[in-house]
Amino acid sequence: MNLKSLLMPAYRRVPPGIRNLASSVWGRYLYSWRYGPETDRLVAEATARETWDAATWQAYVQERLAEQLAVAARAVPYYRDWWATHADVANGAELSSWPVLTKQTVRERAVDFRRDDVDGKKLYKLTTSGTTGTPLTIWRSRETMRAWYALSDARWRRWYGVSRHDNWALMAGQEVVPAAQDRPPYWVWNSAAKQLYMSTVHLKRENAVHYLEALRSHEVRFIDGYPSMVATLARFAVEEGLDAPRLQVVVTHAEALTQQQRDLISQAFGCPVRSTYGMGETVVAASECEHGEMHLWPEVGYVEVYQDLAAEPAPPGTVGRLIATGLLNREMPLIRYEVGDRGAVDWTFERCACGRTLPRLTALEGRTVDNLVTADGRRVWATPGTFFAGMPIVQAQVIQEALDRVRIRLIPAPGFEASHAETIRDRVRRRLGDMTVEVERVADLPRGPNGKLKGVVNLVDSQAATAPEQPSSG
Repeated sequence: MNLKSLLMPAYRRVPPGIRNLASSVWGRYLYSWRYGPETDRLVAEATARETWDAATWQAYVQERLAEQLAVAARAVPYYRDWWATHADVANGAELSSWPVLTKQTVRERAVDFRRDDVDGKKLYKLTTSGTTGTPLTIWRSRETMRAWYALSDARWRRWYGVSRHDNWALMAGQEVVPAAQDRPPYWVWNSAAKQLYMSTVHLKRENAVHYLEALRSHEVRFIDGYPSMVATLARFAVEEGLDAPRLQVVVTHAEALTQQQRDLISQAFGCPVRSTYGMGETVVAASECEHGEMHLWPEVGYVEVYQDLAAEPAPPGTVGRLIATGLLNREMPLIRYEVGDRGAVDWTFERCACGRTLPRLTALEGRTVDNLVTADGRRVWATPGTFFAGMPIVQAQVIQEALDRVRIRLIPAPGFEASHAETIRDRVRRRLGDMTVEVERVADLPRGPNGKLKGVVNLVDSQAATAPEQPSSG
């Protein structure tokens, strides 16, 4: 259990002003990891690379790839051991000779993927959100963190006319306000990052006016958040005729952005809406330009596309399994990592109408996450990681069967006890309110036709969508 988890019970009990202070102190710590005196230089360099010609890009990627393979084979225990028993298979300098890596392997053997010639105490330990199962542990150095956030500032912000120096709002899944709280503020202000972190747990129609006023009073210029949550706030604003502040941009992540959500958000906040793609494993990232193209970031990772049911590359331009080799994180290199999504990529480095030569993610499938719903109508964005962080669980699925009933189906790992099941029940009820929470231990979990496990399944919405229309009383 990390320090943040240990402090959460006390955090929930303190008044809002203390929460803001605690968030700002934590935010200052994170800011020191993410940004430094080199950040503006790194942002400028990232921007300059965006118009490189194809030959320059290809040489850059191949050089970084060769360096990463050499580091992994030499200093990463998992890969060093693998090559000790497979040296006769092929040349380790060829990417195609490396094994495809699954999330399950990284989940079970995370420490074995960390370089053993680096002091682990000097690395930042990150736990991913676990959108399709239990979370993963990732380590990054300060150098890697600052390189990643410089790219984020360049391509998740400056493309859209904003920067890390602007006030912004985040609508994501952290429990920033106790779920039982029944009056505003439903947010915390992190002064270190100029961030208004808005609770998605408390977002319902009667609270929308408070959310909009918070955006206005904190002079927020842009929102970064889950599209389903931002679209919900936008819908309340439009339907209730509320005065929403005009924003520079809304940037979405974690879920697929639908055209309906894009139109609704743009209508409410009077700004463009841009989609992004990335993950805590730091092996692939992409952002949408002003011409609607999703551009990959070659500095972060090299992406291959493989056929769904074969160990063969998919034909160019066709959709298949995304397999990424991380190029940015030198402390925990993941080689040929199957990210769990399907898509298509274009590595020709042709110039886009936006002027950039960055490669393109031409299709993306698999980023669909159901919302859970409370008895009073609130929609709660959650991942398995929300409820299972720190648990001895191989994989798990959350199924909402009714407004007052949730079933947890999980594959337990050694050490899972009855107390863990009770902690899961408490976490679910804290988010969703009083309800029946059944915890079921299983040997396996069913997957969809594309082989993906859906981590959160909302049967309440499915039943409503398929229910026969009731006759009108009029």
